[in-house]
Amino acid sequence: MAGSNSYDVIVIGGGHNGLVNAAYLAKAGKKVLVLERRHILGGAACTEEVFPGFKFSVCSYVVSLLRPEIIRDLDLPRHGLEILPLDGTFTPMPSGDYLWRVNDHGRTHREIARHSRVDAEAYDEFGKAMQAMCRFVKPILSMVPPDPNTLNPRELMKLLFIGRRFQGMSNYDKYNQVQLMTMSAIDFLDQWFETDVLKATMSASGIIGTFLGVRSPGTAYVLLHHYMGEIDGAFRAWGFARGGTGAISNAIGDAAREAGVEIRTQAGIAKIIVRDGRAKGVVLANGDEIYADVISSSVDPRQTFNRFIDAEHLPSEFLEDINRFKYRGSSGKVNMALDALPNFKCMPGPGAHLRGAMSISPSVEYMERAYDDAKYGNFSRKPYIDMVIPSLTDPSVAPPGKHVLSCFVQYAPYKLAPGLHWDTEKEKFGDTVVNTIAEYAPNIKDIILHRQVVTPLDLEREWGLSEGNIFQGELSLEQLFFLRPAPGYARFRTPIQNLYMCGSATHPGGGIMGAPGRLAAIEILKDKGAA
Repeated sequence: MAGSNSYDVIVIGGGHNGLVNAAYLAKAGKKVLVLERRHILGGAACTEEVFPGFKFSVCSYVVSLLRPEIIRDLDLPRHGLEILPLDGTFTPMPSGDYLWRVNDHGRTHREIARHSRVDAEAYDEFGKAMQAMCRFVKPILSMVPPDPNTLNPRELMKLLFIGRRFQGMSNYDKYNQVQLMTMSAIDFLDQWFETDVLKATMSASGIIGTFLGVRSPGTAYVLLHHYMGEIDGAFRAWGFARGGTGAISNAIGDAAREAGVEIRTQAGIAKIIVRDGRAKGVVLANGDEIYADVISSSVDPRQTFNRFIDAEHLPSEFLEDINRFKYRGSSGKVNMALDALPNFKCMPGPGAHLRGAMSISPSVEYMERAYDDAKYGNFSRKPYIDMVIPSLTDPSVAPPGKHVLSCFVQYAPYKLAPGLHWDTEKEKFGDTVVNTIAEYAPNIKDIILHRQVVTPLDLEREWGLSEGNIFQGELSLEQLFFLRPAPGYARFRTPIQNLYMCGSATHPGGGIMGAPGRLAAIEILKDKGAA
């Protein structure tokens, strides 16, 4: 057992995965220290009062993938977690029409039928097919990836389990599963639907956090990844945390503290101490050294292996794989404090359509053109924007009568064309977002009290997300399951003994799901035993 000055485990990074990791380890009797570089917990799942009275979920802003077993094991509702449902997606169209899908099945069916009777029927079938896909993939999200090169019978049983599950599916579902793994979001949706605006809005889930367009192969799987959102067990349900996404991190942090975890903020790491191929501790930015039997890093591979560890301690082949790992951040955020509500031309006045997500995704061509700009190193002139007004559902985040508008924007490529730099392009990017919204809700320019623009460079500098990727690395097929973050190292262990990875750069990837933190804790306990 660790002495007073040393610990069983040091967790680097107080994001939601690091906190989940720490909480599970402490519940098993380990003495755990969490070190967070920023002044608040949560990493990219944080809430900050950016302007007086206005609280923003600065980076990630909706919750959908938080694993139910984590909510249960850590008893998060008792620690203040409350998820408020996000009802529906409203897509305004330049023609003055709109598409408004809600959580009420009958109403959505009628709304889609207004655009296409064929699509309304297909929508039900599509939902059933996606649920079958989710049922196939979901157990894999809660599983430590098997190593396909192994001869270990336990690992081979896992591969057999996946194979058997695939065999057990109907031919129709198998066919869909293979397509989902290989096709583009649009090619996949084209097989089901004819309505352009419906396909465009649905395809948006396939590009989030990837430097790919809606027509790029592999985006159909990302669509499924986002489709698996569940709150209280309901597929396809998204929501807000009361108090912003930081409330999720704070609830997990409270559960961790209750289990005995020590958490320090403003405690950035300079180096991981490695001796004789083993991780021994960390050196803080202020020069302090802290020792532990296990180091668990929830920051991304570039930070962990390129910044905190000297290359001489790592096998060159592993370093090559880590250096090949793709980040390519492609999204930005624009957060606004508003004096009133936006007024959409196609549906004037306040109403339930403002309580869900509002999606600027009017056509497939619009989405693909947004990507065209990014391919050549420019932010999209007409970007895809996903907007929410959390203050309508949770008045605690804004002063009375005022509102908070959070805009997730794609594309904002980390690497801009030669001669361009985010420090000079930042406000132009913000203006482009406001001007784009103004085409559909002209009053937006008159009601903005304050504006915060977050670029991929900001995400890297302030939140430590390399190249501004919100998932600590793209969710592309060659970077998933037993290939995430590197072949042979998807089991949360690293080439350095006693050093583990527990962030979104590991299986099963990004989103506020907490699964990497939980799975890594299980593996650490398997290796080290409960205290």
